[in-house]
Amino acid sequence: MAATQRRPNASAGKGRKKRRNKRRIRPLRVQWWWVAASFTAAALLYLIAVRPAVSKSEGHVIVPEGAYAFGIDISHNNKGPIVWDSLRICINSRGRTVRSLQEARRIEPVSFVFIKASEGVSMKDPDFMKNWESALSAGIPRGAYHFYRTSRDPARQAGNFISAAGAIRFKDLPPVLDIETTHRGLTKEKLNSDLLIWLETVGKHYGRKPVIYTSDSFARDWLSPSLKAEYPLWIAHYRKEPPYTKGWTWWQFTDRGTVYGAPEPVDISVRIK
Repeated sequence: MAATQRRPNASAGKGRKKRRNKRRIRPLRVQWWWVAASFTAAALLYLIAVRPAVSKSEGHVIVPEGAYAFGIDISHNNKGPIVWDSLRICINSRGRTVRSLQEARRIEPVSFVFIKASEGVSMKDPDFMKNWESALSAGIPRGAYHFYRTSRDPARQAGNFISAAGAIRFKDLPPVLDIETTHRGLTKEKLNSDLLIWLETVGKHYGRKPVIYTSDSFARDWLSPSLKAEYPLWIAHYRKEPPYTKGWTWWQFTDRGTVYGAPEPVDISVRIK
């Protein structure tokens, strides 16, 4: 229940001095932390507005110094449309890859591309033929590669690659055997004999020696001296310095480089001109 309101007694204020409520004006005190926070917020807003947004996956990686031709390798894992006739390696003043032509102090053409064709005994890359024809239309030298599974039959894997890659012209890059992993219990001797079956089968079919793609450490620990001496090598080595493996033809120096014309980071390699 609401309380009953009492009317004020008019005579109660007689004889009393009226008081005026005066608000005391206090001096404004500016806290140092408030100023600092405001300045920081303003600076962040400026950076967001002026500088382009950069994805966490963007790879502004250091480009190796030297007289190199540049290329990329792709598969169905590279999402987004590639603008094939615009592919460029843009390098800024700090020697790093960037996507922006405006930031570039040096621009290199994409001089070759390796495209995944197959994996194991049955997998065929769904984007291979589209990428293969697009590279040809753009006038970029192209090569096809097979991701090797050590637990699968090498002859069947060679057949899968030949079926997926189809005709490889003599002016195309040589076929590539991509070997990166092993299964438990595999010996070095067994691996090298199986790899030789794939290499000889594919080499005989296309009339040229395939390339072996692998990492510096894998080449050192698993590949026999005879394989490394007989077949061209494409070495993955994510350092500023060249690979330790002797006699390499191609060097993949990053797996997350930015390339103008490609919407996502890609693998970038070089070869000596």
